[in-house]
Amino acid sequence: MNIVVTGATSFLGAALVRRLLEKNHQVYAVVRPGSANRKALPEASEAEGLHVIEMELEDLNRIASAVPVSCPYFFHFGWDGSGSANREKRDVQQKNVADSMKALEGARTLGCRRFLFSGSQAEYGQCREAMKEEQECRPVSEYGKAKVDFSRQASAQCRSWREHGLAWMEYVHVRIFSVYGPGDHPWSLVNTCLDTFRAGGQMQLGACTQLWNFLYIEDLVEGLMALMFCEEPLTGIFNLAGDVSQTKPLREYVEEMYRLCGSRGSFVYGKLPPNAEGPANLIPDICRIQACTGWTPKISFEEGIRRMLAEG
Repeated sequence: MNIVVTGATSFLGAALVRRLLEKNHQVYAVVRPGSANRKALPEASEAEGLHVIEMELEDLNRIASAVPVSCPYFFHFGWDGSGSANREKRDVQQKNVADSMKALEGARTLGCRRFLFSGSQAEYGQCREAMKEEQECRPVSEYGKAKVDFSRQASAQCRSWREHGLAWMEYVHVRIFSVYGPGDHPWSLVNTCLDTFRAGGQMQLGACTQLWNFLYIEDLVEGLMALMFCEEPLTGIFNLAGDVSQTKPLREYVEEMYRLCGSRGSFVYGKLPPNAEGPANLIPDICRIQACTGWTPKISFEEGIRRMLAEG
């Protein structure tokens, strides 16, 4: 099948592109002109089925001019300012909303049947109970607020198109929780812990008392594909996270990584401030995606960490 993936050089996007190519799909991977992360993807000449399109996010409404075929599926991961430094910049985050609406229009012109957007657990805000798709969102950061804004606008736009007979594209909004694995940023918590412990250094951390949940990158990709290729009609919001039974205080994950690194080095809590979302708990409920697609995470945190250590 012909499939568009924006944000194709990101941690999540690149892993998805590789898996789609393994499944023999034709992938139209959208990257920024001159992107320094282009190396995250194979060369088009080396990967049959890969078509790299250099295009700015603000031009995605014209993507049909660069894609010569109709595409039934559109994965939208393109989003600026996802790092902590930009999560509180309203202008940066609201431009993402406008650019993503252009991506939605571009998908319509390509005749897409389903548009899948990478939302975030940050949309929920600070919660003490399980995070369920139907609950009211109370995002803290401008990043989380912008993701909610786009969800509302995109859902309304797709509904309007259907009502006026202009398009029958389904909008799927995936709230992604904490993902780890090969290819993630070197400054992520998991990569920083593994690098520090293997070198025998000291890891300085925040309180790490909040509840947390991790999802391995391969499980994430399988979940995204399960949603996109579900044969039944599918719209709305879906949480995508690790096994709910593995939700536990973040410091337990830190201590498990320490053990798997041979208990080298050391760690100390309470040294760093919370991130832009504050000391938020991650307590995902993944019943909806499991009921609709049958997907379930398969790779335990211990197995995932062992794989990363084996890769060096």
